Amino acid sequence: MKVIGLMSGTSLDGVDIALIETDGEHITAFGPTGYRNYAPEERDLLRKALDAGQTLNERSERPGVLRAAEAFVTAVHGETVETFLRTHGLEREDIDFVGFHGQTVLHRPEQRLTVQIGDGNALAKALRIPVVYDFRAADVAAGGQGAPIASVYHRALVAGLVKEGPVAVLNIGGVANVTYVEDGRDPIACDTGPGNALIDDFMRARTGRSYDDNGDEAAQGKVDEDFVEAALQHDFFDAKCPKSLDREAFTFVRLGLPDVSIPDGAATLSALTAATVAHVVTHLPEPPRRWFISGGGARNKTLMRMLSDRLAPAGVETADDAGWSADAIEAQAFAYLAARAATGLPLTFPTTTGVDVPMTGGVIARP
Repeated sequence: MKVIGLMSGTSLDGVDIALIETDGEHITAFGPTGYRNYAPEERDLLRKALDAGQTLNERSERPGVLRAAEAFVTAVHGETVETFLRTHGLEREDIDFVGFHGQTVLHRPEQRLTVQIGDGNALAKALRIPVVYDFRAADVAAGGQGAPIASVYHRALVAGLVKEGPVAVLNIGGVANVTYVEDGRDPIACDTGPGNALIDDFMRARTGRSYDDNGDEAAQGKVDEDFVEAALQHDFFDAKCPKSLDREAFTFVRLGLPDVSIPDGAATLSALTAATVAHVVTHLPEPPRRWFISGGGARNKTLMRMLSDRLAPAGVETADDAGWSADAIEAQAFAYLAARAATGLPLTFPTTTGVDVPMTGGVIARP
């Protein structure tokens, strides 16, 4: 099957898009990838939707700004697919499915509630291509965490590596998540804690910039190790895998970040992200020998250095170093998940989301 995957993550930076060929088990070919950046006013709309999402009690509710945000998310994903098809000379008749994650605005699995805005039926009609969406709901309804959900794709990627010992794939978006892969067993996965979200929110609040480009501010700062150690005392970090996290669960204000300089704040929050990743090793069967980093965090040189220091002696590389795509890996994952959903294969496992039995999921909308 030729499947397009779409991902708009918790960093709120834009829409990633990718094409892969797969039978839902094996990846037979990687196709082109792309990206559609969000304009500042579009990010503002999504941030308002995140705030409004915290008030939801029902998955189907779309009060106030959430209705406008859902219409925007649906339209911008449709525009991204149409541009992708034109750019790469692809015929829509050749695409079997589009995997559409939507935009998470609330994730409270303990209440059996996860909400991703985006209208899969409307997108399928607009594109005239079958769309698979709502990937997390079945798992959460069955008592699972609903996240991380890309772990089965990470396992498929790792299967192509020559490796000695366990490997970890770490995706650093707004929230960071890890997949632990060891031959002969189901993947183990969990969210490790805040990824780029705290750093991005701090930079926006203090400078108006969306993120710390390359980690340049953090590179000049001094880490407040007392703050990092105090933040690590939160119950979430001592909870065993699997576990998942809402983007808004942690803020630098609620964590009590002192009134520090911009470089020191960026350095301290970057160090917290790295420390939470290192802490999760205590919950894994054994320390991974190699770590492959994807997502926006892979482009942050200071964060990569901090991860290398805290995860030593394990090797720390970017997903690009493995021949994958650090930027498009999550979009590819939702293409892969769409193929699995269409063929009834499981998306989540007891070891990745805590669900009782392996679960398929997703809803198929046809034009």
